[in-house]
Amino acid sequence: MCLKLNLLTLMPHLLLVLMYLIVFFDRTIGEMLAKETKFSFIDADDFHPKSNKEKMQNGIPLSEEDRIPWLETLRDALGESLVNRRSVIVGCSALQKRYREILRCADPNYEPASYVSVVKFVLLDAEADVLAARLEKRAAEGKHFMPSSLLRSQLELLRIDDSEEILKVDATLSPQVIVETIQALIIKTESPSDLKQ
Repeated sequence: MCLKLNLLTLMPHLLLVLMYLIVFFDRTIGEMLAKETKFSFIDADDFHPKSNKEKMQNGIPLSEEDRIPWLETLRDALGESLVNRRSVIVGCSALQKRYREILRCADPNYEPASYVSVVKFVLLDAEADVLAARLEKRAAEGKHFMPSSLLRSQLELLRIDDSEEILKVDATLSPQVIVETIQALIIKTESPSDLKQ
């Protein structure tokens, strides 16, 4: 209860992006975190056009021409949330720095490559073998529309620069522990100057 109240008080206008590889996000974490913080939840996959979804369902990796318009549409939606003074939890792969830069630009005060933004990133992290096993399980249960062949593509795309100070949380923990850890990390790492934005 204390963590929830602190996050609401300290960060009334926040866009929090939960980064993930395809197998470790089924809306559960995002929806739980949104409920506890009283933020809105957005699943970036909902912003993909039909053509992107069809490619992924057929095991075809998305090209830059597919990804950039999708991310720009998501960025615009996040910018609108900020204008309306609504904090948002976003589930989005955001695998590369240039993709994250697009999303950071939802903050009208963001200076490119400064990484100082009300858009914050948390990576739900796990080892490759754990990811592969999780994907096989979810695919067998009919709970994922992308084939396992795309996991390698996503692992190859994942790039994180230490200067971005992206928070990492063990994705193999229970959903409740993940949610509590994310809240604690954000409160711990944000300085007063960041919180005033």
